[in-house]
Amino acid sequence: MPIHLPQLSRRDFLKRAGLAGLALALAPDLQASWFGKRRDRDTIAFFSDCHIAGDATTVFNHVNMADNLTATVREFLEWPVKPASVIVNGDLAYRNGLSPDYQRFGSLIEAARAVAPIHLSLGNHDDRQNFWSAFPRDATLHSQELHRQATVFSTGRANWFLVDSLDLTNHTPGEIGVVQRDWLSRELEQRPDKPAIVVGHHNLQFLEFGADSVIGLKDSAEFCDLLARHPQVKAFIFGHTHDWHVETHASGVHLINLPPTAYVFQAGRPSGWVRATFNRHGADFELRSLDKQHSEHGQIKQLTWRTA
Repeated sequence: MPIHLPQLSRRDFLKRAGLAGLALALAPDLQASWFGKRRDRDTIAFFSDCHIAGDATTVFNHVNMADNLTATVREFLEWPVKPASVIVNGDLAYRNGLSPDYQRFGSLIEAARAVAPIHLSLGNHDDRQNFWSAFPRDATLHSQELHRQATVFSTGRANWFLVDSLDLTNHTPGEIGVVQRDWLSRELEQRPDKPAIVVGHHNLQFLEFGADSVIGLKDSAEFCDLLARHPQVKAFIFGHTHDWHVETHASGVHLINLPPTAYVFQAGRPSGWVRATFNRHGADFELRSLDKQHSEHGQIKQLTWRTA
């Protein structure tokens, strides 16, 4: 039962923005350019770990999360081309997935819908029912087989598989689960023609110290085996750790850890968003730090897809 936020037409956007007062919140002179940009179907934008509270003045770790998401959206709107899609990868809500959190998140992300469709995934600070209830007019109902925020969509050079790793709200570890892993395996088998990119909120974690030490996926080993045995899977993109980082698993699957739009856990790490541009043999992932003086701002990770 995933929710997908389709791109809004100029007319629909201006109507909705006017009702919400959004047109006054963002520079009006930018609006004329949003709808006339060229579409780059090989580019995807990623936001993650927004942690939006119903109260827009909420501050955590010395960061106002609503201000950070507003700055992220503003910069995204100023980008010279439209991406194929935006993916917001989990922890949309501040802490407990409250209904006002999603109402505020929806208002802050609304302007981005003038440029591209938006796909949403859930993290451990989200609540599925509150989330689903918050977007009734934007819900695109698919199979309810999983009762998860999981979906599949396609762009020019890749098939995208969004999985839902939310286990318990405000409980750190996540889990894909047997039913969802079986679903993902079937979906992958039906789409062997393009590189497959899997996106989920929680990180892979392999520990020898028992379940009490797990902060990532509890079923990391099983999930990683699934990704490795499908040769079309080229990358797993995740958030959760609030740390921009890219590495490659022994299988050749690239592991891309998105930065948060909100606060970082470790002082000095960047917050912001990521822009990925795909080519025939891989993709370039570029960090767009909110702090333009950060040493990693504009850093590009050039990835080549495994061949088997």
